[in-house]
Amino acid sequence: MDDTHGLVRVEDVYDTDIEDLWRACTTPDRLARWIAQVSGDLSVGATVRAVFTSTWSGAVRIEACDAPHHLLVTNEPGTDEETQLEAWLTAEGERTRLVVEERGLPVGQLHFYGAGWQVHLEDLGRSLAGDGPAHIDGWSEHEAAPAWKDRWTELTPVYEEAAAR
Repeated sequence: MDDTHGLVRVEDVYDTDIEDLWRACTTPDRLARWIAQVSGDLSVGATVRAVFTSTWSGAVRIEACDAPHHLLVTNEPGTDEETQLEAWLTAEGERTRLVVEERGLPVGQLHFYGAGWQVHLEDLGRSLAGDGPAHIDGWSEHEAAPAWKDRWTELTPVYEEAAAR
């Protein structure tokens, strides 16, 4: 990226087929089970509103949606906080690998985002395993999902230490 902006890349393999994982990553009811409440027109070129379990909320523009393999969105399009979020799904037998990359993040805060994305992917795994919500206590743009916040708080120092090396 540059001296002030960087990226976070996380990945995991899930015990589900690519079509099911794609639905978990692209449909409002499935997204609400693990990462975000999304409202608006979910078509390429459209801008939707999202409220993440972490409390991040804002506009998300859908740039590319190539089912069931690739999704690209821009968070906070046209602002100083603009980032790009990209996901790739790859079938591995009966399982599916998900790779998520967020670009344009402040370099000094990458450890916060790394910990956050790890928790999001862990939440996805719990949602898939239980075929339901990972956060029954809910969340809002003012209050993170309690379990998300606890895990993020636990992981942040680990990511900070890794970034210092």
